Amino acid sequence: MYALVLAGGKGERLRPHTDAVPKPMVPINGRPLLDYHVAWLLRGGVTDIVFLTRYLAGVIEDHFGDGSAAGFRAHYSVEDHPLGRGGAMKQGYGLVPAGERTVIGTNGDVITEQPLRDIVARHEEASAAATVMLTSLVSPYGLVETDDAGMIRDFREKPVLPYWLNAGVYALTPAFFDLCPEEGDHEDSAFPELARRGQLAGFKSEHYWQAVDSIKDLNAVSERLAVSAR
Repeated sequence: MYALVLAGGKGERLRPHTDAVPKPMVPINGRPLLDYHVAWLLRGGVTDIVFLTRYLAGVIEDHFGDGSAAGFRAHYSVEDHPLGRGGAMKQGYGLVPAGERTVIGTNGDVITEQPLRDIVARHEEASAAATVMLTSLVSPYGLVETDDAGMIRDFREKPVLPYWLNAGVYALTPAFFDLCPEEGDHEDSAFPELARRGQLAGFKSEHYWQAVDSIKDLNAVSERLAVSAR
């Protein structure tokens, strides 16, 4: 099974960590973030990974090479100018053999404990053109509960809210790539169109998930991985 991994971001909010490496290569507990992401993909049955790169692309290729040391086959799709996430996936899909019916797409800065095989099973069951992993929205702030008289009755520290987020993990078919723009974001084009057609499935995950967008996120993931390794 092939995976397309978006790995071309600069990670402005992670500076100075990203001054010399692309965002997905920021070190966490002595290893690049992308090492953990790749290991998760391999546990889910992925055999070939196409890294979609731009900023400091050579850092990723130097690290993984042909992928054999880590147990997979590595491929590289390098943007010569910014294509947007949808454009990057469309370009990278050109390296996927025509016979592949399900391709995984991911944001390379995501850490999750959700088994990938469950997402693929949901995708196949739904016969969807694309399936999106969804994760619960956690309030970034503590909430205050009041009664009708305006008296405070309780405090809720960063509760889970009744909404779902796009987790940046997808199971995709050729029909999705047909709708991907040459340049631009798939979330502005392909996904809305598939939703209108009733061909976009969701997979609601309750497992741990974190996108690493800031130093705070980086520290949180570092702590989680350190605990998991014990």
